[in-house]
Amino acid sequence: MRSVAIVGAGMTRFAKYQDRGLKWLANEAVTEALQSAGTDKKALQVAVVGNAAAGLLTGQECVRGQVMLREMGIDKIPIINTENACASSSTAFQVAWLYVASGMYDVALALGVEKMYSEDKGRTMAAFGSAVDVEQLKELTQRLKPPSEEKAGAESGAGKSRSLFMDLYAAGARAHMARYGTTKEQFARIAVKNHYHGSLNPHAQYREVYSLEEILASPLISEPLTRLMCSPIGDGAAAAILVSEEKARQFTTKPVWVRGSSLVTGSDTQAEDGMGESARAAQRAFEMAGLTPRDVNVLELHDATAPAELMLYEELGLCGEGEGGRLIDEGVTGLGGRLPVNTSGGLLAKGHPIGATGVAQIYEIWTQLRGEAGDRQVQGAKVGMTENGGGMVRGEAAATCVHILAI
Repeated sequence: MRSVAIVGAGMTRFAKYQDRGLKWLANEAVTEALQSAGTDKKALQVAVVGNAAAGLLTGQECVRGQVMLREMGIDKIPIINTENACASSSTAFQVAWLYVASGMYDVALALGVEKMYSEDKGRTMAAFGSAVDVEQLKELTQRLKPPSEEKAGAESGAGKSRSLFMDLYAAGARAHMARYGTTKEQFARIAVKNHYHGSLNPHAQYREVYSLEEILASPLISEPLTRLMCSPIGDGAAAAILVSEEKARQFTTKPVWVRGSSLVTGSDTQAEDGMGESARAAQRAFEMAGLTPRDVNVLELHDATAPAELMLYEELGLCGEGEGGRLIDEGVTGLGGRLPVNTSGGLLAKGHPIGATGVAQIYEIWTQLRGEAGDRQVQGAKVGMTENGGGMVRGEAAATCVHILAI
């Protein structure tokens, strides 16, 4: 396998674009990525496009990438479409990496793009709901019904206007609280941190800074989750240009190398090895990279909710089991801490247009490792990591991607 570098990346601001569609979003992200690489679309030899929900929300079920990229004159080359729920574009990135690493192509585009916002919120929630085993959807919904369902429904419009995944994350959070004594305030501190980070990121959907009290006082979604502990609905796109080692120096003097790439599916035999899917994916990526978690300087984790980030601290071995609350209490994972997490603002503040999220995480780490993150820069960052989960089958993420990047 050949060494592969990211030589350019770009993304839109994540937002609610009522009058702009997938083509516009893709064009903006790809154009910026090409410009940052100092090249044009003629250099591209293959493109891989991640998108999750266009079929349900726009009606563009098939040939999504071809429709978007041919609009901007990218044609004749292979264009491949990937769908893996929230991990759609991290999967696209891995496929693009494989094309270059294998020697089949020298220059590849990885693009993630999604339009989630709709005036009919029920359609958006239905798209989220399709990322599980739909034959078990009714049973799952009943099993996850939170103890404060009536109150949550009154305050947030539960049911069709609330994502099933918020109930999944809330159930996990309640279990963690019962087992380890984790508090709602500790979850809320993660939201405080990520919203602060997002305030420093011009691409973030929300750039407001909130106090702990404001996070806790925001409307209840599903106990213990308040609205500001949950990722918002929005639209956006992110793109990256990957090239072979032989080509890298032709494009940039600051390449960021893809040292590890792993994609796994949840397992019915998790109990046999005691590892969750994120831990399993990370282990494979670190083995490929010849590195360990101790080498990482900055991380982007899949914080679809604040509790998800805290529990990932533990699953990925950043701390011991049940000690995630201590990490956030001690400021370890904030800017200026020993191991900053979600410097982009994460999904909570940067936003979560699901098909764009994976490459947007890559964009943040690429920016950090090149020393171009401005006020949110992690000083001396040399190794970064992304973790992105998508969908849910039998209580585990259906797809989990981990990438290790380094300079």
